[in-house]
Amino acid sequence: MEMRKIELLVGVFISVAIAALIFLALQVANQSSAMRGETYTLYAKFDNIGGLKVRSPVKVGGVVVGRVASIELDSEYFEPVVEMRISKSFAKFPETSTASILTSGLLGEQYVGLEPGFMDDDVFVLEDGDSIYNTNSAMVLENLIGQFLFSQGDD
Repeated sequence: MEMRKIELLVGVFISVAIAALIFLALQVANQSSAMRGETYTLYAKFDNIGGLKVRSPVKVGGVVVGRVASIELDSEYFEPVVEMRISKSFAKFPETSTASILTSGLLGEQYVGLEPGFMDDDVFVLEDGDSIYNTNSAMVLENLIGQFLFSQGDD
């Protein structure tokens, strides 16, 4: 009888531990606190998005201010269009802002880095549905290595 009671307690403990791990995994995978409130949408066209994925973070100075909502191909110019959902608490980006596709570390995940532009009396603030026109595409590691190798062959 004593052995059965110990087995039952161990089973309950293991079940609670697994439930706690699943709960923590779902919390980590959930959107950041910057995305829990209201959001607005910004668009940006890039020549090359590299390995950017939906739900990749949008950061300003390393701080997550939004997420990539969707990535589509413009049917007219065949350029990737990235839709970003930005938290309304960061709603004062000037139209002179720059969007770049950056990489965390040498081979890490790619994300959209926003760099706020200058504010002036003649500069408007980006609003819901606006586009960022000043963009920098992803640096593709394979292309950089190929350029380096072929430039070394010319010497």
